[in-house]
Amino acid sequence: MKIVFMGTPDFAKESLEALYNAKYEILAVVTNPDRPKGRGMKMIASPVKEFALEKGIKIYQPEKVRNNEEFISEIKALKPDVICVVAYGKILPKEILEIPSKGCINVHGSLLPKYRGAAPIQWAVLNGDKKTGVTTMYMDVGMDTGDMILKQETQIGEDETTGELWDRLSKIGGKLLVETLKQIEEGTAPREKQGEEFTMAPMLNKEMSKICLTFLFLYDIIIALLSISLVFAVLIFILCPLDTPEKPLNDKEYKYFRKISWIILSLIIVAIIVSFIFKFNVVFAPCCASLILEGVLIGTGKIKKVYNEKRASSPA
Repeated sequence: MKIVFMGTPDFAKESLEALYNAKYEILAVVTNPDRPKGRGMKMIASPVKEFALEKGIKIYQPEKVRNNEEFISEIKALKPDVICVVAYGKILPKEILEIPSKGCINVHGSLLPKYRGAAPIQWAVLNGDKKTGVTTMYMDVGMDTGDMILKQETQIGEDETTGELWDRLSKIGGKLLVETLKQIEEGTAPREKQGEEFTMAPMLNKEMSKICLTFLFLYDIIIALLSISLVFAVLIFILCPLDTPEKPLNDKEYKYFRKISWIILSLIIVAIIVSFIFKFNVVFAPCCASLILEGVLIGTGKIKKVYNEKRASSPA
């Protein structure tokens, strides 16, 4: 099977490498032009171009693919069976989609139709999804709207970052692309239309990276409430031995003790509720532990008070 590969970042490079290792005939690679990066604004090649140079594969780097008759003519002249597109960065016109005899195949980093668009992996992490995956599909003129071929699902780790998930999905995508092409060659590849319900995953922008200081302020409040509660709980635990049969706490002292205890208990409950609502998992467990400790202290204080009163009123 003769292939033209279109892609740019390291996510795409994994698929290109998988095709190369599977011994497919890669006629050419199409990638974005070199871009200046870093403080010195040095021209940097894309990971896909670097791999193509290393393996001696023909490279195209058009600034645009729409209304670029020269480029389209050159791709037609290659007569590819399939064009594989992985994170290329440009929407392909109908003229290119119609070139390969077996169609244009795209590797997309989500379980379509969820997260159509340029940043499916980022949005999956941003939204706290528990699972995601990779989908291969036949491309059409829409944005990730083509018929689906194969899917592979994977769980997202609780603390997994976008970068870590990106690396994992890139490897899954490479293997899934090879399997997809194998089934296309054998004539066994499924073709499933996407449903009407879908979500979009547009590119992230700088405005979205702003830190919510209110959120951090709430976090600080929870930590402060938890710290104060623990300090008072320890102090009460230390003061409890003062309540003895020989010198029991009087009603005023006992009421003060109970009042402070219930205030602490209320603070801990508030901390638990807020930490649960805002998913402060780091402080949720300590809050629950504090609640149990304070409950024990209040209960112990009450039992001790009753016991001491009985001891004091009983005849010697």
